Amino acid sequence: MLSQNHLHVSLLYIVLLTGTKYGCGGGGCGACTVMVSRYDQLHNRVLHYTVNACLQPICTLHGSAVVTVEGIGSTKTKLHPVQERIAKAHGSQCGFCTPGMVMSMYTLLRNKPHPTMEDIREALGGNLCRCTGYRPIIDGFKTFCDVSNGCCQNGKNDCVLNKYLIPCQISDELFHMDNVLPLDPSQDLIFPPELMRMGKKRACGSLCFQGDRLKLISPVDLTNLLELKTEYPEAPVVVGNTTIGPNMQVKGIHHPLIIYAGRVSDLHTVTWGKDGVSVGAVCTLSSLKEEMEMAVREMEAERTRGYQALLQTLRCLAGKQIRNMATIGGNILSANPKYDLNSVLAALDCTLQVMSKGTITLNEELFTGFGKTALRPDEVLLSIDIPYSKPWEFVSAFRQAQRREFAFSIVNAGMKVVFKEGSNIVESLNIYYGGVGPTLVKVGRTCQKLVGRALGRCATQEAACRFSDHVSLFHFKTSDIDPSEALGMTGVVTFLSAGDVPGQNRRMWFNNPEELFAEEEVGYRTVPSHYHAQSVTCVGQIIGAVVAESREQARRAAQRVKVTYQDLLPVFFTIEEAIQHQSFFDPKRKLERGDMDKAFETVDQILEDEIYLGGQEHFYMETQGLIAVPKGENGELELFVASQHAAYTQEVVGITLGIDSNKITCHVRRLGGAFGGKVMKIASLSAITATAAVKTGRAVRCVLERGDDMLITSGRHPFLGQYKVGYNNDGTIMAADITYYSNGGCTLDESSFIMEKALLHMDNAYRIPNLRGRGLVCKTYLPSYTAFRGFGGPQGLMVMESVLHEVAVKCGLPPQKVREINMYREEECYTHHKQLFSPRDMLRCWDECLDKAGYHDRLQAIQQFNTYNRWKKRGISAVPMKFGVGFSKGFYNQGAALVNIYKDGSVLVAHGGTEMGQGINTKALQIAGRILKVPMSSIHIKETCTGNVPNAAPSAASFGTDAVGMAVKDACEKLMRRLKPVMENHPKYTWQQWIVEAYCQKVSLSATGFFLGPHTGVDWENSEGTAYYYFTFGACCSEVEIDCLTGDHKNLRTDIVMDVGESLNPALDIGQIEGGFVQGIGLYTIEELQFSPEGVLMTRGPSQYKIPALCDVPPQLNVHLLANAQNPHAIYNSKGIGEPPVFLASTIFFAIKEAVAAARRERGLGDSFPLSSPATAERIRMACEDQFTEMAPSPKKGTFKPWSINI
Repeated sequence: MLSQNHLHVSLLYIVLLTGTKYGCGGGGCGACTVMVSRYDQLHNRVLHYTVNACLQPICTLHGSAVVTVEGIGSTKTKLHPVQERIAKAHGSQCGFCTPGMVMSMYTLLRNKPHPTMEDIREALGGNLCRCTGYRPIIDGFKTFCDVSNGCCQNGKNDCVLNKYLIPCQISDELFHMDNVLPLDPSQDLIFPPELMRMGKKRACGSLCFQGDRLKLISPVDLTNLLELKTEYPEAPVVVGNTTIGPNMQVKGIHHPLIIYAGRVSDLHTVTWGKDGVSVGAVCTLSSLKEEMEMAVREMEAERTRGYQALLQTLRCLAGKQIRNMATIGGNILSANPKYDLNSVLAALDCTLQVMSKGTITLNEELFTGFGKTALRPDEVLLSIDIPYSKPWEFVSAFRQAQRREFAFSIVNAGMKVVFKEGSNIVESLNIYYGGVGPTLVKVGRTCQKLVGRALGRCATQEAACRFSDHVSLFHFKTSDIDPSEALGMTGVVTFLSAGDVPGQNRRMWFNNPEELFAEEEVGYRTVPSHYHAQSVTCVGQIIGAVVAESREQARRAAQRVKVTYQDLLPVFFTIEEAIQHQSFFDPKRKLERGDMDKAFETVDQILEDEIYLGGQEHFYMETQGLIAVPKGENGELELFVASQHAAYTQEVVGITLGIDSNKITCHVRRLGGAFGGKVMKIASLSAITATAAVKTGRAVRCVLERGDDMLITSGRHPFLGQYKVGYNNDGTIMAADITYYSNGGCTLDESSFIMEKALLHMDNAYRIPNLRGRGLVCKTYLPSYTAFRGFGGPQGLMVMESVLHEVAVKCGLPPQKVREINMYREEECYTHHKQLFSPRDMLRCWDECLDKAGYHDRLQAIQQFNTYNRWKKRGISAVPMKFGVGFSKGFYNQGAALVNIYKDGSVLVAHGGTEMGQGINTKALQIAGRILKVPMSSIHIKETCTGNVPNAAPSAASFGTDAVGMAVKDACEKLMRRLKPVMENHPKYTWQQWIVEAYCQKVSLSATGFFLGPHTGVDWENSEGTAYYYFTFGACCSEVEIDCLTGDHKNLRTDIVMDVGESLNPALDIGQIEGGFVQGIGLYTIEELQFSPEGVLMTRGPSQYKIPALCDVPPQLNVHLLANAQNPHAIYNSKGIGEPPVFLASTIFFAIKEAVAAARRERGLGDSFPLSSPATAERIRMACEDQFTEMAPSPKKGTFKPWSINI
């Protein structure tokens, strides 16, 4: 088995080290980061470097040492300083990314004990976090920075590095680094002496690892490698495994034989000569980067212009872990036009040394198709020759990606121009593009036309015209299910489908069913007899499940299940198509106040427009997973499940199995992120897994692969907001009629409640006297969309802010002024659904935000910047926020807890909430400690368990701490009332003595607590009701800079002022604000779900779908908590904070619109223009509109088949 296992499999299932997490299987998230150490014979040293364990074949580590997070320290022994400092800085929320972050930082310190901030940024560039927003991670790790650079290892935060990502005004209050463990390199693990001796010996002979399906051969020298390629010409050669690995892991491509070339020393050499540098084909990208940095640093600038361009590309290429694994030869021969190096290397006129062919030029002729080259299968690439730059030779590299770093480029380019000495006359020109076709493209005719001409603006524009001419831009019904081949495979236990469900094959949610397995009401039988014909309504619907002895066996067997389909017509996927077919779920909701018709008759102006908002993938770092364990007695079953709503999972499993809930116990320790995505779908997966456990009588584990998780579970709803607005010339909005459409997918799920929340938030901070909102959930043939942090609020609020922005544009007024004109102002105000509230703290947030951000001064500075910069423009935007907390379905506003005190004085707390990184357990500990007057170290939080706290509400709606906290408080107060007589009679006793005395007096030391929350609800017929417990307020101001030529944008600065009442824990609350805001950056700017015209999700994994990385966070991110704020409705005057901050990132979107408008004004275009969310580079670029966009006009709808659709 070893030959086909990746390192993470061996760590988890063979060595049983579970600290290394598995997040994606493609090297795209960094959760599986470990440190590899090996002896380097060429330089006589031990190398320490990070790798992605999910891609690293275990057999290629012969002679290497692997260090995991368990190896550097633990709570059982002693924490390593890296672990201690990320914990003290509150850099771990759900914790799933933390081991990878820790190992990236640990490896950096092994190589550089006194790093710079740039070193830290680079080291963490390949690690994603979905919870924190990255600031606390950086805050913890920056304490290792070199004192000579202005940072101190003693934890002081007043350092010059604050410009990188440090909100200085809060850091000192959130954590202290007093008495932290010092970093002592002498205490680091040594490289094993046996491996050192092995490394110094000359390797002799190939290594061969044989598995049941795969053989890996590792030659020791070039002769041996060439012999193997002659004997096995079709066998792929791997070193880093960063291309072959994902193809095998994610796409299921099988290679029976692999040749590993990492031990061939001749392919590692780097030789500098008089004409340039020769780089061995298996030289890693990290090594290449170091060589280029050395050359740029030590040589004259004129000779290294090409190296500077190459270095610029290398710095953005992948993450540190991938660069440590991937090789320059592999990057070239993978022949993927999205790989950035080929365009630059071709422009530099690099040559390849190939065994048997000799020297060949790296140009467009080398690449014969996507993933194909002109090399024969038995030929081997030896090295790449990269020449020095010559006098009057200039080189540039360009790339545009979904994310600034750690992302494949959408398009890349390498350009080299040579001028005649002392002139601007073009002597020769190379321009290569990647990403505009299946192979590398050279725009040869364009280059030829420009040779001999003076290069200037006119010539450049003509070249663009020539380039546009040169480049050609390139549901169902199952009629048969046959698992017989799969069932005959080794390790396969059984196959499940609808006929195997002992109870109901449905998950019910407020009387809305959703099938577990696809099923036809009137089916017909096939072979075997219980596999029915099924109606499949989307790509991603579950048809059946394979149960096998191992994950790999199950995955292979699932590919062998034969399913025959018959098309169902018509099928449609978009909101637009659903409107045409009038395909909507019930109920259709409406809220209205005022007299709309009369208002529209009296206003000065009427505006009609719309805005489209794309969906969003949860991308929790830990995918959906559970273990179902049959107990073998009375039908009892235990589930260890990653669920936000354990009680609902228990209920669905019971219905599916046809047994009572009292025989099913669900345990939830913690979740590796959830964001609303682990309520509904995990219940279905739990029911399917429980069915398998009952059928087989064995424990069954189900963990979704990242691609399957994204395909099956869906995410945030796409919305279309169409509005008609009546306003006066001074910017006062008198009437707004808004229709919201959401894409609900094929089943209702929670879509109706999400639409309700969008409608309930449509007024945001504004008193619009005549306001009507209608909400329709579209029924389409896509996987059903579900809850996501904000639950419709970010979409509902966004449409209203678009209304305010467009009215400001039409009136010629600053958007900030129009927002202020229309805000709620009276001490007592009523929302459009007639809920009473006071906007006092909302207005305070707004005023403080503008003041702390220096809004007006910066606005003037931005206007000046835009005057002097043609192709770079800046924008700034500020928005207020009013966000409802709690469930609009009143019965969910409840909480329960169980508190036990033991005779030794220790306290055990159990509650119905689930810890998923938001800190609910920490706050519960604080509350219990405060009432019982015992240290938090004496209190332990038990896992969430349906056997301890039954019928708990979901942890959602920013209401978890409110409900659970009140319940814990109630239970603790009951216990203190029981203990009060004992304490009064024995005032000098200690806590433990009081408890013993109470026990002897037969005082119960166990209490349940319950919180009966407020009654909330909405009368939709009369458009009135108290929908929420209270409102959380906030305001945000953001500044961005866009590149008008590429559509790229930089988030420069964000200031947030948030009303959280009296914060129970400022560190946790600020962490939620920052994390929510950064998740919102993804929603409104870079996270784009792409579906094919056939309704297939194409962005299934981190290589295609980009969440914000460290590079996307504003360098200045300042968070302020509103002082002297009160909230008498919630626990200790605090406020729920989990969901509201997501919407604040809309300021980034509107700042981008301001920047685009500045570019358009300069070109004589109007300030009003369509821009859908997310504001991707493509959309920004096309919105700028100039002579270049006119050369690539959008084709008319219906004249072409799009490669992706806006659903």
